[in-house]
Amino acid sequence: MRLLALLAAALLLTLCARSASPLTRSFPDPDPVFRAQQQQYPRVRDAYATHETELHALLRRHGIAAGRLELYSRAFKIGRRLEAWGREQGTGEFVLLRTYRLAGTSGTLGPKRQSGDGQIPEGFYHINRFNPASTYHLSLGLDYPNAADLRQAAPNPGGDIFIHGSDVTVGCLPITDAGIRELYVLAVEARSTGQTDIAVHIFPFEMTAANLARRATSPHHMFWLGLLPGYQYFEETHQLPIMRVDAGGAYAVE
Repeated sequence: MRLLALLAAALLLTLCARSASPLTRSFPDPDPVFRAQQQQYPRVRDAYATHETELHALLRRHGIAAGRLELYSRAFKIGRRLEAWGREQGTGEFVLLRTYRLAGTSGTLGPKRQSGDGQIPEGFYHINRFNPASTYHLSLGLDYPNAADLRQAAPNPGGDIFIHGSDVTVGCLPITDAGIRELYVLAVEARSTGQTDIAVHIFPFEMTAANLARRATSPHHMFWLGLLPGYQYFEETHQLPIMRVDAGGAYAVE
């Protein structure tokens, strides 16, 4: 009964959010210098040479001008996939652009809590680093540990979590060299439009009532219920929730 009540509350929150006005986000001015700086690196130039024309055509098919791309990614441990979503900057709903296979995983279901635990984090993150000369071809760094992780994790929560190439990982999200070349170009394009906050949400599985009920005895169950409103908001609206972290380290949708 407690599970059903919690799920009902989360659903009510999502439905209320859907009925409200869409969340708006402000963007800085475009930054074409960023693209030029990235293209000074051979791997980035090669990625553009291989994928730029195809990706611009993909964006046009979805009604997105290349110079107005807003990007969002989400990943699922079960199902081993990372999705790239896009929309015209600040307007309309996000549409699915690409799905990349997670070529390797480590750890188990549940959040990352300490350095060396091998866990892929779960939660709501942003890209905060572009590495054009990565050990794993190209890589996009995440802002793990975020405020929620720091309130919940061990004294040494670890760090350096990336979406990267290759097929090996200890806590990161590898999508093969071919996959990261394409996603890296999309991320550089989005950053060049002025999108400084490129969201990446990581979930253990699709956060349906059935999947949560199946894992009701997991020690991570209450943590997963905290991810549910953010997941449902996007599922219902195809717009990004604005997430905050309360004093206890729990996520909430603003």
